[in-house]
Amino acid sequence: MRQRPRPKGSVIAALDIGSSKIACFIARVMDDEGRFQVVGIGHQAAIGVKAGTVIDLAAAEASIRQTVHAAENMAAEAMKGYPLREVMVNVPGVHGKSHNFNVEVHTLGHEVADTDIRRALSKAQDQAVVTGRELIHTIPVGYSLDGNPNIRDPRGMVGHNLGVDIHLVTGDTPALRNFATCIEASHLDIAAMCLSPYAAGLSCLVDDEMDLGCTVIDMGGGVTSFAVFQGGAMVYADALPLGGQHVTSDIARGLTTSIADAERLKTLYGNAMATLADENEVIDVPIIGEDDRTHPNHVPRSLLVGIIQPRLEEILELTRARLNESGVGQMAGRRVVLTGGASQIPGLRDLAQLILDKQVRLGRPIRVSGLAEAVNGPAFATTAGLLSYVAERSHEIPAAVTAQAAPGSLWEQVKVWFKENW
Repeated sequence: MRQRPRPKGSVIAALDIGSSKIACFIARVMDDEGRFQVVGIGHQAAIGVKAGTVIDLAAAEASIRQTVHAAENMAAEAMKGYPLREVMVNVPGVHGKSHNFNVEVHTLGHEVADTDIRRALSKAQDQAVVTGRELIHTIPVGYSLDGNPNIRDPRGMVGHNLGVDIHLVTGDTPALRNFATCIEASHLDIAAMCLSPYAAGLSCLVDDEMDLGCTVIDMGGGVTSFAVFQGGAMVYADALPLGGQHVTSDIARGLTTSIADAERLKTLYGNAMATLADENEVIDVPIIGEDDRTHPNHVPRSLLVGIIQPRLEEILELTRARLNESGVGQMAGRRVVLTGGASQIPGLRDLAQLILDKQVRLGRPIRVSGLAEAVNGPAFATTAGLLSYVAERSHEIPAAVTAQAAPGSLWEQVKVWFKENW
């Protein structure tokens, strides 16, 4: 389905609420083709959010407000003094769920039009309505016409029955409402929502990876989420409530040190795979609660790696099991792209290749211009992907599908009725 580019000079904004950080990108559309450039950036540590869930509304709202304010200040010239009004927001993977539908609509031997595809998408949305869950994405993944499968784009083709394979993603309504409460308290409206691993994939994958089959694993602070892409669309998504913060917590317990020191040790000396040199290298581990640093507490680096590696192995093995259970193994192909802050642990790529038995690379935003080096890494893949989603794939937003599926004039309504009933 085609999407009109946003008008030149318009402003779009993305708000990524994670377990370890909150980030906001503001971008300005640069030309008539819809290409955009980031002109405002804000990010800070997430307070009030744990494992992808809001645990303190006031603290989360304050973190969001400060992050957005920093991005607004940087983008002041582009925004011409006007405050930011609406944002594109991520949905943590733990609150999303995949549903697959096949819907048929009658076309009465006429050429297939956008309205026919929208009717099929709207029909699937009606079937997916469940109490306690809210629609996030309506993604067409494949078409058939009069029983002939594997049609990439049916528009303009002639047939009697159009079949559409549709991937719907729903979110947990109470969790989403808590996020909405924090955002609206900052005087912002939510333009739409996007699942975190989907956004990460949109920003990091090249076209061939998205088309031939690839799995994106987004390893954040409290959640590891993953999405499978095939045929240019996301066909499956899931998540685990485990991430880099669990590695840090394991280090703090295992070495009897503070969370802050554990995070520093993980960053400076951590590795996902043990080496022979680890036994001979010693590191100084501050003991929790002791201010006296005159007597260093030296431990071999191998002890630190021995704590990190089992947790990362667990996360990757659980991810592999979920993918195998989902039945999308063949679609996933032989390619894996790692994103998220926790994916930057040295040696993780090699460990992932060993456990997943696939080719693995580290992903970074490749579709967004104007990013500084500090925010052009895997940790900001989801934030950048939110901009790509709203600029290129907003036709997958359920509200847009519903609005466009409704026929306008009386004559259009009569034609739709005949297509559905004859």
